[in-house]
Amino acid sequence: MTNPLWIILGIISLIIFWLIGVYNGLIKLKNRADEAWSDIDVQLKRRYDLIPNLVETVKGYATHERELFENVTKARAQAMQAGTPQEKGKAENILSGTLKSLFAVAENYPQLRASENFAKLQDELSDTENKIQAARRFYNGNVRDFNTKVQVFPNNLVAGMLNFKKYEFFEIEETKEREAVKVKF
Repeated sequence: MTNPLWIILGIISLIIFWLIGVYNGLIKLKNRADEAWSDIDVQLKRRYDLIPNLVETVKGYATHERELFENVTKARAQAMQAGTPQEKGKAENILSGTLKSLFAVAENYPQLRASENFAKLQDELSDTENKIQAARRFYNGNVRDFNTKVQVFPNNLVAGMLNFKKYEFFEIEETKEREAVKVKF
């Protein structure tokens, strides 16, 4: 009689330990994805803080570009208010477009391009863009690992019971890198 009882207790113990292992693994990957999102938020905040300084610098040279400055300010506000990674990605695409317009306008003002303050802000913004890209890759890698763990069998049974949901990837259009290179002679 004791043998079947020990076997049943052993099976129940294995199931309990497996459930604990799956749960702990899901929590670990969820926390990594949350931490990676926090890294993106830090870099985006840095970017948002640089934009007003950049706009003010350009304003000093290009006073008649009022509509452009309003568009950049509006795009920045929308990006700051976006919540989900998908909303953030769309808002960041719009903000990037307005910043490209701002830099295009700056090309028309040689004194502005020669300004040390403008050059420094441009370098900092470029550095921040690189950091955002690295943080985005790190976040998306963690999201991929978490989503895989949530979706594979039998983990998906535990994840479903405990209400673990898939994370969204953070995607920003990178038109420069996806366009064909144009060669002119």
